[in-house]
Amino acid sequence: MSHKPYLVGIAGGTCSGKSTLTTKLEELFSDVSPVVIHMDSYYIRPLKNTIAPITGKEYCEMNHPDALDIPKIIEDFNSAADDPDNRLVIVEGLFALYVPEIVKRLDLKVFVDLKSDERLVRRIKRHMNWGDTFEAVTDRYLDTVRFRHDELIEPTRWRADVVFNGMLAGKETEILSTYIRSNL
Repeated sequence: MSHKPYLVGIAGGTCSGKSTLTTKLEELFSDVSPVVIHMDSYYIRPLKNTIAPITGKEYCEMNHPDALDIPKIIEDFNSAADDPDNRLVIVEGLFALYVPEIVKRLDLKVFVDLKSDERLVRRIKRHMNWGDTFEAVTDRYLDTVRFRHDELIEPTRWRADVVFNGMLAGKETEILSTYIRSNL
């Protein structure tokens, strides 16, 4: 039977819980083999540098849409969205609700919200596990990541159909999965 896949976009700030929510949905919908597009897989290498607007320090830019291969993301998303064999397509990343060509096709737009101090703590833990120093993580966050969030990510909240708490205690995922299941 041919049908249109249900298209879900999941956005939010750095370390807000986007990937965690997406992974939980992948598990809950394993019976329909969801196609998941992780925008983090589309960074253009080598990464370009940016100059922090306040300190003037130079950083590797990963929090701007120009750092991503947006045309390839759109191509892969449209390919998955146009494939009638797919039942559920999820696009997840900082800019999932930023790219107009994707946003206009989404059936459900989700913004994962988490207070900035909690996102910073998560980011410190994650990046220090990767070998970064505390100073490197916090300097970059305060110099560029926070600025880009306020400039580019936070405004996409207003495109969302629903805003979820990034603490993901469980009830949010249950509600979301029930709603998605009812639309498959």
